[in-house]
Formats: sequence, structure tokens, C-alpha cells
Amino acid sequence: MINGLTFKVDIDDYIMDALKEDITWGDISTEAVVRGKVSGHVQLIAKESCILCGIDVFRRTFELLDPGTVFETEFRDGDAIEKGTLVGIVRGDIAVLLSGERTALNYLQRMSGIATHTKKYADVLAPYNTQLLDTRKTTPNMRPFEKYAVTVGGGRNHRYNLSDGVMLKDNHIGAAGSIKKAVEMAREVAPFVRKIEVETETLEMVQEAIDAGADIIMLDNMDDETMKKAVEMIAGRAETECSGNVTIERLIRIAETGVDYVSCGALTYGAPIIDFSLKNLQPDV
Repeated sequence: MINGLTFKVDIDDYIMDALKEDITWGDISTEAVVRGKVSGHVQLIAKESCILCGIDVFRRTFELLDPGTVFETEFRDGDAIEKGTLVGIVRGDIAVLLSGERTALNYLQRMSGIATHTKKYADVLAPYNTQLLDTRKTTPNMRPFEKYAVTVGGGRNHRYNLSDGVMLKDNHIGAAGSIKKAVEMAREVAPFVRKIEVETETLEMVQEAIDAGADIIMLDNMDDETMKKAVEMIAGRAETECSGNVTIERLIRIAETGVDYVSCGALTYGAPIIDFSLKNLQPDV
């Protein structure tokens, strides 16, 4: 299970699609050097210090190729590991170890990269009440993995997808004609348990969102002084979210405005990968 989603229903299909992308018509290189079933093992080594994330996805990638594959590790997602750490050993059919290597590592390096990157932001915000959120700016077909990695790094998930919440952005407001009308229309169709968030760019828009009864008011691309004034105007009548132009260098100034949440797309799209290797493959004797 990963982030509350079962592998069988939600995750296996993603991983299988990634494997099919890499093994479309077979693995010619492996088929050339491995004749028949040969058992062996290979070491997983971290080539950079990081927050580890994606251990279960890494394991599951090999299991989908061969359920008999075993991944031995003492580490868990969220562990801080040092460069050069022997993270674990994968045991199984050598052909499976070779064919699944790249896909399994791709998940591990991407997820560990996001968790490590998020942890840097989360550590800055730790002394404050402002909570760190991700966005929907994720890699296609990687969203469940990337959003899970954010939580491992100490962030929280914003809405998962378009079905998960009402967010009225500038173009929704333009389509409706005004913030007031957009909120009214959303209340007519959204379940009463759903919060309605409205994107604002000026103090005038903030006031309109307050008057319309928005549950969450996004303060989009505001400078620090304007954002502080907006939070004071809202005065607890709605939750507040800062979005746009969020950098790690600016986080403290954002938190000091008193905003409730700060959402940052760079947690996912700006995270560098963490390098891992599968090394020292040997047949079992």
C-alpha cells in the first residue's frame, strides 16, 4: 500500500505501463547474455545523500515481472541516508533484475528527489504555522508517486485532481463573469461538504471573495506587503493560501504574513533526481 492506495487497484497499472514502455518487444540485450533462468542478486547503492522514498514501488516493479523476486532492505521511506549507503539487495531471476532495473530506479530516483527537495522547504517552515502544499504540476502518469513523495518529505497534498475540490481560478471567474457569480454557481452544483477556493490577485478581488463567502482565498502572485494586508482583511473569515513566485529564499517572509498555506509547484517540477545504482550483479552459486 502506498499513501492509502492499493498496488493492485491503483498502482500496478502505472508501473506496468512504465515497464511496457521500456520492454516493448522484449529485452534484446538481456536475452543475448542470459540463456534460461539463472538466480542471482544485485546491490542497490545510493550515490547521493537524500531522503529515501519509493522503496515499495522499487520492490513492486520487480515483483510484477516475477513474483518470486525478493528485495531485502532495512530502510523505510523517509529515512535520511548518506552517499554510498548500501540500501538493499535484490534477489531473483537475473533476467528480471536486468530488465526491471531502469524502471525501478526511475521511480526511486524521482520519488527520493522530490522527498529530499520538499524536506528543505518543510524545514524552513517548521517554526511557523504556515503549512506547505504541493500542486497539480506533476509529471503525467506520475502523480500518485510524486504526491506521495511530497508527504514523505514533510509537505501536504493540495487537491489530487479536478474531481477533488472546487478551485475557481482567473479563467473560471472570467467564464462566470465575476467572483460573486462564480461562487454562487459553484454552491449550486458542488456537494455542501466541499470547500470553495477562489483565486485573487488584488485586494479588491480579496474583498469580493470575502463578500461572496469563499471558504479559501488564494493570494496569487502578491508581494509580501500586499499579502500581509490581504490576510489582515480576511481576518480569519476564510482560510488563506499563498501561491505563485514561491521560492525557498522567500518562505520565511511568506510565513510572517500569517498566511495559512503556501502551495509550491516547484516541489514536484523543480526537484532534481537522486542518483542510485544497481551494482555488482552476481549469479548465486
